[in-house]
Amino acid sequence: MATATKNKHLRAKRQKKKLFRANEPLLSVLMWGVNHSIQELSHINIPVMLMPDDFKAFSKVKVDNQYFNKENLPSHFKVKEYCPLVFKNLRERFNIDDIDYMNSLTRSQPVNTDSPGRSGARFLMSYDKRYVIKTIESEEVAQMHHLLKQYHQHIVENHSETLLPHYLGMYRLTVEGTETYLVVMANIFSHKLNVHIKYDLKGSTVDRQASDKEKAKELPTYKDNDFVKERETLKIGETQKERLLGILKRDSDFLVTLNLMDYSLLLGVHDVERAEQEDMETENQSGDDEDGEDSGGQCATPPDSPRIKDFEGYEVEEREVFAIKSANGSVGPHYFADAPKKEIYFMGLIDILTSYDAKKRAAHAAKTVKHGAASEISTVKPKQYARRFMDFMDKVLV
Repeated sequence: MATATKNKHLRAKRQKKKLFRANEPLLSVLMWGVNHSIQELSHINIPVMLMPDDFKAFSKVKVDNQYFNKENLPSHFKVKEYCPLVFKNLRERFNIDDIDYMNSLTRSQPVNTDSPGRSGARFLMSYDKRYVIKTIESEEVAQMHHLLKQYHQHIVENHSETLLPHYLGMYRLTVEGTETYLVVMANIFSHKLNVHIKYDLKGSTVDRQASDKEKAKELPTYKDNDFVKERETLKIGETQKERLLGILKRDSDFLVTLNLMDYSLLLGVHDVERAEQEDMETENQSGDDEDGEDSGGQCATPPDSPRIKDFEGYEVEEREVFAIKSANGSVGPHYFADAPKKEIYFMGLIDILTSYDAKKRAAHAAKTVKHGAASEISTVKPKQYARRFMDFMDKVLV
C-alpha cells in the first residue's frame, strides 16, 4: 500500500536587522556601537569579581567599506568602549538590564536636549527619556579613568545609594576622521513626569543667577540666587532631610578625597497641581478634536501626566532614585501629607569631574581679588567647597 506524503516547502525566515536610523552619522554609529557592545557582552562569561585590569580595559571595532544600511551608517567608522565589564557591573548595581539599556539607546535615535551647565558640552537624551548622553573632552576621559575604581568602590560600599551621576557607559566614536567622546548616564529627571522648573545649585552667591538669555528659554536653568529669592526652601520633612543630607555628605566627602570641586546639585520640580491642570487642558483639547465622535464618555489620559488623585499613591519607581516628594514634619517618603504644595523633586549631582588644579587655583586668586576674601565665590578648595555646599543644603532642606 502506497503512502502519500506531502512535502512542505519551508522558507527560511531571516532575522530583521536593526537599521540605526538617525539624522546624523555620529548618532547612527553610537546606536550601532551600543548594540554591538551589549551583544558581545552577552556572549562573555562575566567574572564574579572585577580585577584591576578591568579598569584599564577597552574594546575596539573598526568597520570599513560596509554596505549594509549605507543610507544611515558611514562606510568607515570606529567604536571604542572603555572598561566594558566595569560599566556592565555598574548597570547591574543600578538595577538596569543590559537589553533595556540597549533598546533605549538603539530603538530610536537620541535627541538633542538643553545643557544644564556651562561646560559647553553637547547633551542628548534617549528617546524614552531614561538616559542622558554627554560629550566630554579627552581630559575628562582621563579623569574618569583616574576615579573609576574609587567611584565603583563608593557605589558598592553604599549599596548604590548615591546622588553622584550614575555612569553607565563611556565611548569614543570616530566618524569621518573626527573623534568624539561620550559618556552615558541615568537621567536625573523622571521619564514619566514633566519638570516645570529646574535649578543648578552650588551653595555660592557670586554670579549665581540665571542670565536674561537663559530666562528666555522654555525651561530655564535657574541658580542659587534665583532659588533663594523665589523659593528659599524645599519642604521635604525631617525624615527625608536626614536621609538626603546623609547621602550628600558621603558623596561630597568622596569628591573631597579625589580633589574634586565645582559640582552642582541639579534640581527639577514637578508641580502636581500644574500637571493636573495640563492634563485637563489636554483632555479638553482632545474632546474638541473628536468633535462629537462617540468615545464612550472617556478621554485618554496622557501617560506622562497622571491625574492628581493618583499622586497620593504614586510610588517612585525603583529606577527613580533621585525622586523625593514634598512633605511637612517627620512623615515618610511616600506621602505628601500636609505639604503646603504638592511637588515631586528630582535631584542629583552633576559636573563632578573638575579638579582643583593650577587653573582653578588661579581662578580662585583672581575672584578673591575682585570680590573679596569673604565673598562666596564658587572656585574654592574642595574641602571648603564641600563644607559650604553642605551648609547651603542644610539650610534649604526643611
